[in-house]
Amino acid sequence: MTPTVVEYTDPMCPWAWGSEPTFRRLRELTAGRFRWRRVYGILFDLDDDPPPDPAAEAAWYHRFVREVSGHTGAHCPARLERVALSSWPASLGAKAAARQGLEDAVLRRLREAMFLRGEPADTPERVLAAAAGVPGLDPARLERDLGSPEVSAAVRADWLETRRPAPEVIGLTAPGPHCGAAKEIDGGLRYALPTLLFEGPLGRAIVPGWRPLEQYVAAADRAAPA
Repeated sequence: MTPTVVEYTDPMCPWAWGSEPTFRRLRELTAGRFRWRRVYGILFDLDDDPPPDPAAEAAWYHRFVREVSGHTGAHCPARLERVALSSWPASLGAKAAARQGLEDAVLRRLREAMFLRGEPADTPERVLAAAAGVPGLDPARLERDLGSPEVSAAVRADWLETRRPAPEVIGLTAPGPHCGAAKEIDGGLRYALPTLLFEGPLGRAIVPGWRPLEQYVAAADRAAPA
């Protein structure tokens, strides 16, 4: 089997945003050893109830993002226009960009819209605006793929996969600030975001939540030694 890293993530997740530098370094250190696959977990779902006071909800969530940034060192916007209406458009956009080999660059732009400018890319129009100007990107193709049944089915499969967490993370207890235990949602469970799952010839290793680089490297070595 080809060793694989599965990254459970979401474009709107502040912990995933803060983990980007660590994951980039991990990919450098394990280059050529693993195939990397992103799974979009949909942090803000379509059936979430709208807030009774959107401004108060945005202020509360902005304080949460600022608190997370205090742990991760990642940039926090000066203000947050609103809590994301849904993670679906951005997840579809990133998945559509993968068809052009530009998932990394477009995902980065989508996160910058949220965590640099405070303007979540939570509609198709905002996704396309955030991705505009990415070198090599065909914007017309991105727009077509963004609304395609194939891309929608792929993100739906991600949604389902994220809601079948491995036993190792269910009921997990570990020191904070984000231990990565599976989250209880709507009577079910989903992986905490981000979570990395390493699979290789020596088995499986899972590193959930906010962790230092050394733990990811050790997990990679347990699954598929260099």
